[in-house]
Amino acid sequence: MRFDVLTLFPTMFEAVLGDSMIGRAREKGLIETNFIDIRDFTENKHRQVDDYPYSGGGGMLIAAAPVYNAYMSVAAGLDYKPLTIYMSPQGRVFDQQTASELSQHKHIILLCGHYEGIDQRVLDEIVDMEISIGDFVLTGGELPAMAVIDSVARLIPGVLGAEDGFKNESHYNGLLEYPQYTRPAVWHEKPIPDILLSGHHAKIEQWKHEQSLITTLKKRPDMLQKAALTKEDIEFLEGYKKEH
Repeated sequence: MRFDVLTLFPTMFEAVLGDSMIGRAREKGLIETNFIDIRDFTENKHRQVDDYPYSGGGGMLIAAAPVYNAYMSVAAGLDYKPLTIYMSPQGRVFDQQTASELSQHKHIILLCGHYEGIDQRVLDEIVDMEISIGDFVLTGGELPAMAVIDSVARLIPGVLGAEDGFKNESHYNGLLEYPQYTRPAVWHEKPIPDILLSGHHAKIEQWKHEQSLITTLKKRPDMLQKAALTKEDIEFLEGYKKEH
């Protein structure tokens, strides 16, 4: 899978995405990442990318030409249009479902705004969708773009150490993840749940699922309204709420 990022600050990405699992996935060729400096595509000797907005007000706006030129440096000559995403607080709020959908694409271009934004005309011409990572505003789209790349890339086969390791994680199946423990079996006089030492895999899997239901009920009860709960799940939650 290929990610191309159009940004004013390409060095930010290498510092974050060059290590850990994403860095190893790049080394293995499982994902390709290119960080394109929009300033390299300006049409003036000062490499200026911004100008005052016609609408007035404070702040500067990134001009259309350098963004379009940077985009064409990636898209020109391709026999397909890469999915082009503008990181924007006005966009669709990013979640695990969105990450799963994006992981099905072979090539994504992420456009990072800065200052007061980008000239609307180039957005209308090249952008396929807008994505936000939450209902708040940052100084630029770089941090959100990194979050999207990390979240999507880890769904690519081979990126995680264990195949399909993400399927038990929070949000993947509409629930939060169950509690996990490692050695020692007793720490600060707190033992791990006995079921995890039982060796009974079916019962352990049932415990994991029940704990996911409990964790979601306690921390994010709103998620239960959208989760595909079975009749048994509902009965378990009703019984748990009566007891607690």
